[in-house]
Amino acid sequence: MDEMEALIKAGEIARQVKREVEDLIKPGTKLYDIAEFVERRIVELGGKPAFPCNLSLNEIAAHYTPYSGDETVLKEGDYLKVDIGVHVDGYIADTAVTYRVGMDEDDLMAASREALENAISVVRAGVRISEIGKVIEETIRGYGFNPIVNLSGHKIDRYKLHAGVSIPNIHRPADSYVLKEGDVIAIEPFATTGAGQVVEVPPALIFMFIRDRPVRMPQARRLLMHVKKEYNGLPFAYRWLQGFMPEGQLKLALAQLDRIGAIYSYPILREVRGGLVSQFEHTVVVEKDGVYVTT
Repeated sequence: MDEMEALIKAGEIARQVKREVEDLIKPGTKLYDIAEFVERRIVELGGKPAFPCNLSLNEIAAHYTPYSGDETVLKEGDYLKVDIGVHVDGYIADTAVTYRVGMDEDDLMAASREALENAISVVRAGVRISEIGKVIEETIRGYGFNPIVNLSGHKIDRYKLHAGVSIPNIHRPADSYVLKEGDVIAIEPFATTGAGQVVEVPPALIFMFIRDRPVRMPQARRLLMHVKKEYNGLPFAYRWLQGFMPEGQLKLALAQLDRIGAIYSYPILREVRGGLVSQFEHTVVVEKDGVYVTT
């Protein structure tokens, strides 16, 4: 399977799972059950999770994934961001949608969805990424909300979710990267009723292998070998490791690996003033005169 075939398949799986999960978005559903459903369906349909299913509520913008024993349930009126990543042979489709639990789309959701649509409409080979940010910012501010300035989309490579180029959600003329034919990028506008910035809050529930490092704790050595082999440099969930070793040992091992720089931890990202957040996202392949939307 070549790159484009793999990207198309990953995108088809992501789209199908995104459609199917909608039936679970109702008051009383546990976040844990949604995440488990999403990741199980990805595998059943022939892909693998490119990262843990992110289920971020209300003022949480990103990086929340439930853990075993998590009793968080959806309530009517919650804004739920469902961020899904699928890979086929390392080729990644990354997509997200916001739901208002038990309610119809409102202006906050429309702002990020329309910003995504408008951004996609200007993408083609030769376009500076600053132009994408300009369109996103103008659309979201036109609805009376703020774009989140320190969150962005990203270029994607094989087995590399963030491949060194950020796709901005605001207009920054200094963003000089020019899109090339064949670039794979995820565009993900975030709109908020808050100040337009996120801050990191504990705990970290998502991690990623970075490099081998000498480590004294036997459990940490074992864990490092496991995540290096199992996830191939892609992000993984704390939930996926529960049961791999006793909980106390797991927490200590992760903390040690994080401290020595063997793994990277993704803290939960919360809007700085507690503002509500919406997000929509597609992965696209840049073409000479436009884009191919994979998701």
